[in-house]
Amino acid sequence: MKITRILVVLSMLGLVSACGGSGDSADVPEAQAAGATSADIGDHVVHFSAQSTDQLPPEVARAYNIVRSKNRAMLNVSVLRAADNTAVAADVTVKTVNLTGQLKTITMRQINEQEAIYYIGEVAVANRETLIFDISVTPEGASIASDVRFKRQFFTD
Repeated sequence: MKITRILVVLSMLGLVSACGGSGDSADVPEAQAAGATSADIGDHVVHFSAQSTDQLPPEVARAYNIVRSKNRAMLNVSVLRAADNTAVAADVTVKTVNLTGQLKTITMRQINEQEAIYYIGEVAVANRETLIFDISVTPEGASIASDVRFKRQFFTD
């Protein structure tokens, strides 16, 4: 349960870090309002976040075999049944591109931890790179996939 709490805190940290990065004040972009971190897809709600893996505590990175680096990002997706807020298994696939149209491959893997189910994947990122995440989710028992899109800019310097 401790790692579950850490992952939730990291998701929130991802929201906070989305507002800017380090550097000279002239180089720092104006803070933008945080985007959505969940999407209602009918009977389910998809929660998502992306942050640099260097923000992960070393013990969490070790536990999930994640390389900690400013130049790597982790996508975290979970699917909850809307009626009772219970985690459900799902088929989760992701297509990611940057603003120049370069395709970035992310292989998602399922993490089961007590009653929580997460899907995580990693991708290399460059300083100030913006990634557009197109997430396709088919919750267990559903016959149709739902699509969720969000974008996130990463600061590595």
